Amino acid sequence: MADTKNEGWYVISLRPSGDHAALRRAAARRGARLLALSPWRIQTCSDDSTRAALSKALQAQRVLFTSPAAVHAAASLQSLRQRADQQWLAVGAGTAQALQRQGVTQVRHPERMDSEGLLAMPELQQLAGNELGFVSAPDGRNVLAPTLIERGARLLRADVYARHDVALPAAAVARLLALSEPACVLLSSSGALDRVLAQLPAGARAALLSMPAVAASERLAGHARATGFHDVVTAAGPQPVQLLDAAATRTRTAIR
Repeated sequence: MADTKNEGWYVISLRPSGDHAALRRAAARRGARLLALSPWRIQTCSDDSTRAALSKALQAQRVLFTSPAAVHAAASLQSLRQRADQQWLAVGAGTAQALQRQGVTQVRHPERMDSEGLLAMPELQQLAGNELGFVSAPDGRNVLAPTLIERGARLLRADVYARHDVALPAAAVARLLALSEPACVLLSSSGALDRVLAQLPAGARAALLSMPAVAASERLAGHARATGFHDVVTAAGPQPVQLLDAAATRTRTAIR
């Protein structure tokens, strides 16, 4: 976890196991170290029923991907090919970039990169009777699917990956308790935060909640406050650069 430009501050990442690299690079560029507290790992669903659901979802006039993980999992199951008459949508820039790396060049995403921003897009307003491919995980983006169905969409859902809970490493919990440097908690998933807090012993939980939290959206900021954080900053978006910019601004005075 070491970097070459440490100036004595940390970011705490709650991303899935094996998915900290982009945040770690962004942190190192700002002179910070990263401490990983992964409450789950991601696994692609490769059974026949998932493959069939994905194939059907990708034929819809509108196809929506809810995360980069959904793109990566879908691409491992079949080639992603966009027809000229289709609209492909992504929840944010990171998901759009993941699609573009698969050769899908015509992708739209909202400026506000969260569920609320996505639901405000013109393409998702008039949905009565229209099929909408929804590529996600079983518990992903909980607010999206019900709202889209309420708007009349015929949702063709393909849950192409699943999150499996894992135990927090004892060494990482010990490091959390031992931290004396300024630190920020980076939040991009309410589910991840809930799982981490549920696993932490009382002392480590109190230590985490005493830190500033940098949330990827206003919704996540509200959830952070409700779970016990008192110092919450909302980043410009969920991308690593945006989260680290907000974290660096929050800790700049403390590390001088």
